[in-house]
Amino acid sequence: MNALLPELTPGLWLAAIGIAFVAGIVKGMVGFAMPMILVSGLSSFLPPQLALAGLILPTVVTNGMQALRQGPKAAVQSVKRFRRFLLVGLVFLLASSMLVSVLPTRVFLLAIGVPVVGFVILQLSGWTPKLAAENPRLEMGIGAFAGFIGGVSGVWGPPTVAYLTALGTEKREQMRVQGVIYGLGAVALFVAHIGSGILNTRTVWLSLALLPPAVIGMWLGGMVQDRIDQKAFRKATLVVLLVAGLNLLRRAMMG
Repeated sequence: MNALLPELTPGLWLAAIGIAFVAGIVKGMVGFAMPMILVSGLSSFLPPQLALAGLILPTVVTNGMQALRQGPKAAVQSVKRFRRFLLVGLVFLLASSMLVSVLPTRVFLLAIGVPVVGFVILQLSGWTPKLAAENPRLEMGIGAFAGFIGGVSGVWGPPTVAYLTALGTEKREQMRVQGVIYGLGAVALFVAHIGSGILNTRTVWLSLALLPPAVIGMWLGGMVQDRIDQKAFRKATLVVLLVAGLNLLRRAMMG
């Protein structure tokens, strides 16, 4: 694979696999953050477009596992409940994915870093908006924003998690809904970036290599989730995401 991906030395391969493993553990415990950890970690030593290609297959598979944890029937119910978010998000994801190959690297990094840092700061400050009921316009607006960011960067977790939290979604359902939303988005991302050329016969090898450690990490994270204080770990995870987001902003500002 070194002939196909000369950017990756044996040491960098190990680093990439380790990042995927950690991303899987975090996702198994809190239900999100895999794309953010993967893209911020991988883009520290790889071109952003290659980092984006690497996260695609692990994201598709792990979200499928998460969405179907309570069975297909529960997953279908979640699709029906959040159909507007999913449909609008899909349209914007497919449209914005075409911008990846033409956006400057600095803009690409800012598109990821700004929403990540903003989301984490809001959560760590303890402020979360409260919505009394589902609002179709707001749902579609947040879906559009999440889809746009997702198509450009592969990261659509922050606005999704913020929206579900504001609705007061029950924890078990929120985990499932996140899996459904991210899973369908990941499939769309997969299709979109085959079309954009980001995922091709060269870059797919990185994505395949990151799949086993991501799945194993998620399995372990799910086991740990049942044994620790979820609130405390969520705060620790947010701190890690804040560091990752600030690193992306540093790279964007310093070039």
